[in-house]
Amino acid sequence: MSLDLVIVGCGGHGREVLGIVRAVNAAATGGPVWRVLGFVDDGPSEVNLKRVRRLEVPYLGGTARLGEQPAGTHLALGIGDPAARRSVDQRLTAYRLPAAVLVHPDATVGPDTVYGEGLIVFPGARVTTNVTLGRHVHLNQNSAVAHDCALGDHVSVNPLGAVSGDCQLGDGVLIGAGAVVLQRLRVGAGATVGAGACVVRDVPASAVVKGVPAR
Repeated sequence: MSLDLVIVGCGGHGREVLGIVRAVNAAATGGPVWRVLGFVDDGPSEVNLKRVRRLEVPYLGGTARLGEQPAGTHLALGIGDPAARRSVDQRLTAYRLPAAVLVHPDATVGPDTVYGEGLIVFPGARVTTNVTLGRHVHLNQNSAVAHDCALGDHVSVNPLGAVSGDCQLGDGVLIGAGAVVLQRLRVGAGATVGAGACVVRDVPASAVVKGVPAR
């Protein structure tokens, strides 16, 4: 029997999450895994509402509508920014709804990987072995997380971002598109690594670094 699911956020990231859900359902051999009830969003633009309608999935209203959903309904936070995702996650805990784990069938999650609720792995992403992923981590298209890494809660690795072996990323870290973190480095909580950067030394918490080498 399919599990009920609501996607939080009907912007581009949320609609990409719907694509992952549909790919998971299409690949399942025993019937669809998820039944998408709709999107919730507290401030959707008219453009995004129009795009959601084209996908033939209902817009349910603001996040307060989560209180009306059937018991056991799962949530997927379709919010790309780590800080915003953390804020919404904290606010929605009052509804006591579980967070879905979504792994696109074209992604790879290797052996000895431990992950929290809400993990979303986009197509082409690669996770190797002995990796720990926190709550609501998002690994975007064609990103990579190598062996022996630990990523905290609400981390985002954007498309083509690469985290080399034995790295630690604190809560809320954002690795920009095409950025690389070299092996055995630490990126502090809330830090941002700009697109295309190459991190060659530890990054302090809340810092913003960019360039090659990243500064």
